[in-house]
Amino acid sequence: MANKFDVIARDDTPIWHTLRTEALEAAKAEPALASMLHSTILSHDGLNCALSFHIARKLNDAGFGEMTLREIIDDYYVRDTALIEAAERDLQAVYERDPAAKGYLQAFMFFKGFISIQIYRIANRLWREGRFTMAHHFQSRVSELFQIDIHPAATMGKGIFMDHGTGIVIGETAVELLLERAGGRELAKQISLASRIVWRSSTRPLPEK
Repeated sequence: MANKFDVIARDDTPIWHTLRTEALEAAKAEPALASMLHSTILSHDGLNCALSFHIARKLNDAGFGEMTLREIIDDYYVRDTALIEAAERDLQAVYERDPAAKGYLQAFMFFKGFISIQIYRIANRLWREGRFTMAHHFQSRVSELFQIDIHPAATMGKGIFMDHGTGIVIGETAVELLLERAGGRELAKQISLASRIVWRSSTRPLPEK
């Protein structure tokens, strides 16, 4: 008899396959979390759907329904597949650079730095299309929920690892992130980027965690 979590995954990318496998194992190991893992990951066909659901659930409040949020996010994921590529690169960066990360599942579900960056990416697309009020709403909710403030107009690359994140402020004129190491980018806690500041490991040592 098939297990209720044995849902066929249509997204065949390695990161999605691994994330789903980790979620399935966690659901079996922790039955109390099984429903949450099923609704957030295992019931979806790919990373785009799971991430859309996860973000909308996080941002949902009394004045802005979850389904409306999902419609906005899904629209951008359909129109701009680079957003999902960036999310995959960010997940990989967390897994490779954070000793606390035991796999993709932990970062996807519980690391506020990762989810904040994904919400920023949607806000950035909103900003670029002139939807400034909606972009600021996304920014404001991230600041309220996670104490991470990233201006929607800031420019950020792919493969970003934000360690802890609390207190980080990235201003509108920030043009590049940060602390380059091994081809990726890493953000340590308590860093404020209000202007054109770029720290590179070749010229300045990485701060201690």
